[in-house]
This record gives sequence, structure tokens and C-alpha cells, in this order.
Amino acid sequence: MFRRLSDRKESSVSFTFNGVPTMASQDDSVAAALLAAGHCSTRRTPVSGAARGPYCMMGVCFECLVKIDGRPNRQACLTTVVEGMRVETQNGAAMPGQEE
Repeated sequence: MFRRLSDRKESSVSFTFNGVPTMASQDDSVAAALLAAGHCSTRRTPVSGAARGPYCMMGVCFECLVKIDGRPNRQACLTTVVEGMRVETQNGAAMPGQEE
């Protein structure tokens, strides 16, 4: 569904998603990097547990919430991926004070 443009040559960075090593282009948002790697689900809803994923890619819909380096409720579409970043699926909504 998503693929990179072939004419772009950028440096790569590595990060993990749910413990799995994943590659991204430098300056990718976390959401773009996950979609390009084939990960369409980033969280589960607190009510039904339905899978959700990046939708608007501009910080409006909050469907892309993930846990980044142990901090929940991070908008993947507004966060630039960096080398060694640890990204995890978020289940439901984290309450204030639940950060690791």
C-alpha cells in the first residue's frame, strides 16, 4: 500500500517496533517509517480493542498513538524517528503518571 519514491536517496536509521529491528529513512516521522515497513496498526482502542493506525498524518486524529522509549501517548505522525528509538504498540489510552 505504501512505498518509498525510488528517486529519493537518504541516510537510513534503525529503530525497533515491538522489539523487532526496523529501518527508516532519516527525517521520516515514526508513522511514515512504520507504514513504509508494513506496520499499519499502532494501537488498540480502549473500548473494543480494535486495531488503529496512522490516518491523517498531521496530528489531528490521534489514531497513531504509540509508546516511544517508554513514554505513552506519543503521536507517531509528529515524531521524527531517530537512531535506536524504541517504539511499541499502545493498548488503550495511558493515564497521566503511567509513564515508565
